Amino acid sequence: MTEMTLTEPLDPADEAPGEAACPVRHWEVPDLTGVDFDPTLAELMREGPITRIQLPNGEGWAWLVTGYDDVRAVANDPRFSREAVPDHPVTRLAPHFIPDRGAVGFLDPPDHTRLRRSVAAALTAKGVERVREKARRMLDELVDELVQDGPPADLTATVLSPFPIAVICEVMGVPAADRHTMHLWTQLILSSSHGKEVSERAKREMSAYFGDLIALRDGSTGEDVTSLLGTAVGRREITLEEAVGLAVLLQIGGEAVTNNSGQMFFLLLTRPDLLDRLRTEPAIRPRAIDELLRYIPHRSAVGLSRIAMADMDISGVRIRAGDAVYVSYLAANRDPEVFPDPETIDLARSPNPHVSFGFGPHYCPGGQLGRLEEELLVDTLLDRLPGLRLAVPPDQVPFKKGALIRGPEALPVTW
Repeated sequence: MTEMTLTEPLDPADEAPGEAACPVRHWEVPDLTGVDFDPTLAELMREGPITRIQLPNGEGWAWLVTGYDDVRAVANDPRFSREAVPDHPVTRLAPHFIPDRGAVGFLDPPDHTRLRRSVAAALTAKGVERVREKARRMLDELVDELVQDGPPADLTATVLSPFPIAVICEVMGVPAADRHTMHLWTQLILSSSHGKEVSERAKREMSAYFGDLIALRDGSTGEDVTSLLGTAVGRREITLEEAVGLAVLLQIGGEAVTNNSGQMFFLLLTRPDLLDRLRTEPAIRPRAIDELLRYIPHRSAVGLSRIAMADMDISGVRIRAGDAVYVSYLAANRDPEVFPDPETIDLARSPNPHVSFGFGPHYCPGGQLGRLEEELLVDTLLDRLPGLRLAVPPDQVPFKKGALIRGPEALPVTW
């Protein structure tokens, strides 16, 4: 088990009620394999619904909220600000902030609402349905090539990576010729192992690309994201800088499906009982996907923090104005008060109000799209490759290191 260490004790005179009984835990955030739940996060959950942590980068300490009800309350409370984060010293996982200042990830309503509204038509259930058949055809073509080349194969390289890239580029309006470049930029931005300079350069290059593409789409009647953004900029509803920040965030987020589906198929291929049920009972697949999304620890540690804009209490602990606060959706998805026997994968679990796509104003804008892709992947791969299985022992499947979003580096399979 990964050990947590205590930081130096704080001056008791500086502590608010509740802080003295809540030591700051240093969270190393190890590289984990498979769907192993972070042992440090599990220990923090056992300590209480709110604890204090220090992450590998940034400054100071932050509150960590893990209880389901508290997580949703903080995520939906306007007194916890994302916009204030860049102006405060905040401990964090990555050596750099993924969104830029002024990007949608660091905005609060009403600016946040205004910016997301500009692309809503492409990402609602109706907008996502617009690309379903094309996405299905693209996936079928990838599986055709996979079958033609024959086993063994790396499922990540042949399907799980190129499919989400193709889909998000289609939704964004990025030409097919630029998909590979987008993928390379995304990998550099999402890695904490290459250092801040490499990641920031990749983000600048992606931003410049989208700046040019959005400018070209001014007045467009297209339904893709960059066309919608170009039209919104042309009408002066949003600025070009805001449009670019949103485009970068959506493009990066679109590739999270690669890692999520990689973990999902690793889990299924190492749990034949679950895999057999999904193969033989296709009607349960939608509910099963929700349960797998709840269970899979899709990220390392936590995402973006918020800053408390007023003094308040959470579960009896005093939070002071200016304190940084993180919520853990992974922990909320394992809250036994909401999900009985949370460590068990229950394909019939209902209701299943998981928060894998977040909650509140910052709910993942691509949540509908991500779920569509997972459904298509499960249906297509299980139906077309009934003998799909791992080609190596589970402990030989390599998983990404230094990644903010967890997933297998490769998934060797045969059939």
